[in-house]
Amino acid sequence: MGPTDPLWSGRIQGEMAEAMVPLNRSLAVDIRLWPQDIRGSQAWARALVKAGVLEDEEGTTLVDGLDRVATRLSESDHSDEADEDIHSLVERLLYEEVGEVAGKLHTGRSRNDQVATDFRLWGMDAAERLVRILGEVESALLDWATQSVEIILPGYTHLQQGQPIRAAHWILSHFWPLERDRAALRAVRDQAGVLPLGSGAIAGCPFPIDRELLRAHLGFLRISENSIDAVSDRDWALEFAFATARVGVHLSRLAEDLVLFGSKEFGFVRLSDGFSTGSSLMPQKRNPDVAELVRGKSGRLTGNLVSLLTVLKGLPTGYNRDLQEDKGVLFDSMDTLTIVLPAIEGAIRGAEFQTDHIEAALDPQLLATDLADYLVRTGVPFRKAHEVVATIVRRAEDQGIPVDQLSLEVFQEAYSGLDSDVFQVFDWERSVEAREALGGTARKAVLDQIMAAQTRL
Repeated sequence: MGPTDPLWSGRIQGEMAEAMVPLNRSLAVDIRLWPQDIRGSQAWARALVKAGVLEDEEGTTLVDGLDRVATRLSESDHSDEADEDIHSLVERLLYEEVGEVAGKLHTGRSRNDQVATDFRLWGMDAAERLVRILGEVESALLDWATQSVEIILPGYTHLQQGQPIRAAHWILSHFWPLERDRAALRAVRDQAGVLPLGSGAIAGCPFPIDRELLRAHLGFLRISENSIDAVSDRDWALEFAFATARVGVHLSRLAEDLVLFGSKEFGFVRLSDGFSTGSSLMPQKRNPDVAELVRGKSGRLTGNLVSLLTVLKGLPTGYNRDLQEDKGVLFDSMDTLTIVLPAIEGAIRGAEFQTDHIEAALDPQLLATDLADYLVRTGVPFRKAHEVVATIVRRAEDQGIPVDQLSLEVFQEAYSGLDSDVFQVFDWERSVEAREALGGTARKAVLDQIMAAQTRL
């Protein structure tokens, strides 16, 4: 076997069938793991020295040679090389740098624990990066909320006007899901932080490798307990795929709100020109493409999760080549979010509320619950109050006027105990201020919420 032969070529005679070559090769996908493969290989070389498998000089030669390989990989694109995968490429280049001693590096190590180590190293770094980028989106939402405390807009359930809320409260309803996503990504980082190196192909390493030294050197949190499980475990990758898909779902909901609120029918929010596009046919159009594209990307992220679940379903014990498919979906999810998150952050920072449109949309029916609460405070059971207010709302609809313009007589026909102070209910500020419990829409509750969000960031 030479440095250009497949790592397994000693057992198989003849060349690989031409139709098998493109199916077998993964270099174009896993080449992005080269920094992790270099790190893992250098740590393994040092561990072999400590175990007495390599001489000090051999270990130094390998570590220095891997540094030179890293330089070569960073300076030019090697993704079109004929090598099977990143591990084969690194080993071939190492042979070119240091000669036959390169053949000693793989002692006691399998590509099974090698790729598991590389992938987990990448996963830890990727999760940490997403936590940082997601925090920038949250910061943009928090800044917008801080500027919007005094704006009151219709709150919706079933896409129908429900109750008045502060605009900041609506914005923060999108902050907290993303904050939960950040917590999930931090948990993914910890789940990925289990060292599989030293597990070999399935049965462990036959040499006295110090796995604790490997763990500390590579920055893992703990060591895998079972060599069979270590090479086949992709639970952390599933959690990564789920966390990124959930980010996509949460961003999609925010994007949907921005699309709706930016439409002429609502007119609550205006996105900046830098995050909008026009129409190739209709000169008047101003399309919220940033929101639509973000909404569409959620399908891609969800699809990647389903793809990985399907790959892992029903695999027999140990490493199986099906796992070659695990990296592409996670890389794609990472790449998708690194494009989506800065775009939605910029859109949020440039968004503005259109207060004149918001005020025009505020329908006094939004205060129907406040009217029921008013009756409850006079001693009317809530179910009775609900029935009375429903009757009053129907009367307003029958007459084609806003509910607050009904005569006192109409109110009293529905419930004789009402008097003229009932009209005090129809006050937007009074309505939101009445809900001062933690998590509510009163100014103090919203300001407390903003402070809690700032503490999280």
